[in-house]
Amino acid sequence: MARAKNAGKGRLEEAMATLLQNQATLVQTQAAFVARMAENDARRAEIEARMAETDRINAERFVRIEALLLEHNRILQEHTKILEDLTEAVREKIGFKAPKS
Repeated sequence: MARAKNAGKGRLEEAMATLLQNQATLVQTQAAFVARMAENDARRAEIEARMAETDRINAERFVRIEALLLEHNRILQEHTKILEDLTEAVREKIGFKAPKS
């Protein structure tokens, strides 16, 4: 009977040693995981900061482009009006009179 108790005690000690080893491995794995998560969080924060800066730059560019397009539109309207008036101005200059219907 004493022998069976000792054998059981040996298996228990072995199981406890295995449990401790597994717990140590788990702690190491968790520490590595937490470290990787911190690295990923730092990278994500850096990327988000760069994206925010890019968004700001793009917004400024968009405002400048819109202003340029509005100015070009104004110029085109002005030139269209000049061209529309040019035909009549040339007729008047050369003394052409349109036949009356």
